[in-house]
This record gives sequence, C-alpha cells and structure tokens, in this order.
Amino acid sequence: QVQLVESGGGLVQAGGSLRLSCTASGRTSSIIGMGWFRQAPGKEREFVAHIGWRGLSPYYVDSVKGRFTLSRDNAKNTMYLQMNTLKPEDTAVYYCAARNYLRDFDRPSGYDYWGQGTQVTVSS
Repeated sequence: QVQLVESGGGLVQAGGSLRLSCTASGRTSSIIGMGWFRQAPGKEREFVAHIGWRGLSPYYVDSVKGRFTLSRDNAKNTMYLQMNTLKPEDTAVYYCAARNYLRDFDRPSGYDYWGQGTQVTVSS
C-alpha cells in the first residue's frame, strides 16, 4: 500500500507561481512513476504531467508546457510541480498519483494510488 500527501496549493493572481509537493509513504519501492492530474468543477479529471522513477523523462500536457516543471527527489520519495505564469484556467483541484505497473500514464486508469487533492485558485 502507498499513501500520497499533497501540499502547496493556494490562491494566487494571474501570472504568479506556486510549488506543489507530493510525498509518498508506505511501500514506495513499488512506484515506477508519479504524476499530477487536475479537476475543475463539472469537468473530467485531466492529465497534467508525469515523471518516471526509473529514468523516464518528464512529460507535460500541451497546455502547461513551458510554464510547469516537474522534479523528483527519490531519496525523499517526493515529487514537485513548479507552476509559473499561472492562468485562471489552471484553477482546479490538483491530485498527485502514483503507479506501479506499466500502463498509459496520461489517463487516470493508469494509476494505482491517489492523494486527497490540493486546491489551486488563480484569480484574474
């Protein structure tokens, strides 16, 4: 079993920055990758970014490329999402996720564990 805890959400003005963190605990040796999804009210959960734990490079959805940056600290079992130049359309609950099998990493069904979510709100 793996537990995930997100932090770093909040309220910022358009153009501002936030840094999200996701720390894994439990049987973390089973993790092969971690990712971020987001969900706005009334919308489906959408893929944001993914980073492999065993050599895979970060991958981003087109809408955040050049603005968001993923990083990881394997020793701390922590993944970070640096979000710059935030836009109102980035407003959503952001969920950290982890997977332990080789599946599609841009779909929620590809992940085995989920955090509780952290709210990101970007004002105009």
